[in-house]
Amino acid sequence: MKEFILPIIATIIIAYLLGSVAFAVVVTKLFTGKDIRSMGSGNAGMTNVLRSVGKGAAIVTILGDFFKGTAAVCIGKYIFVHFTTLDFTYGMWIAALFAILGHLFPIYFRFKGGKGVSVAAGSAIVINPYVVAVLVVIFVGIIIVTKIVSLASVSIAVLYPIFTAFYTFRYGGNVVVNTSFALTFALLVIFMHRENIKRLLNGTEYKFGQKKG
Repeated sequence: MKEFILPIIATIIIAYLLGSVAFAVVVTKLFTGKDIRSMGSGNAGMTNVLRSVGKGAAIVTILGDFFKGTAAVCIGKYIFVHFTTLDFTYGMWIAALFAILGHLFPIYFRFKGGKGVSVAAGSAIVINPYVVAVLVVIFVGIIIVTKIVSLASVSIAVLYPIFTAFYTFRYGGNVVVNTSFALTFALLVIFMHRENIKRLLNGTEYKFGQKKG
């Protein structure tokens, strides 16, 4: 077991540091010279960037957050394949989890980050692209119907561990491990959307395309 400690630690550190690159903060700074966390809702995420800065900055933000999750998982897989005899899936899940934690609590930006949806999606698409493909369709459908990004985000967070459990049970893999990690991701995303959930219940949540103010 001792020989696995360093690869696991390396995976955790690299994934966390990569996840800590808050593209909403960086991109907004480049576009406006301001801190996105002092604008709009105060959240360092794509929706606030879209509302406070514009479409171009929002696109760069979501792509950056998505692909840092993808990169972290690929690195985790590489480390476990080349430096351990463990199932590389564990390395992917560990990397995904700490990339998300880095995004939520970025060390470079006083531990105040975004809500984790984009980086979670970027991570999950490497681990299980089929589940993510179905969730993307649901996500887009909810946005088209309601125009509420947070509702779509919370909905797919709830569905993610359910779909993961079903897919793993049907097509193979460790159901307990896969579902446990997926559930952890879901709980983190839901927790970070707790204020959005309150506004959804009150009917005051921001809708996509809604004017500022």
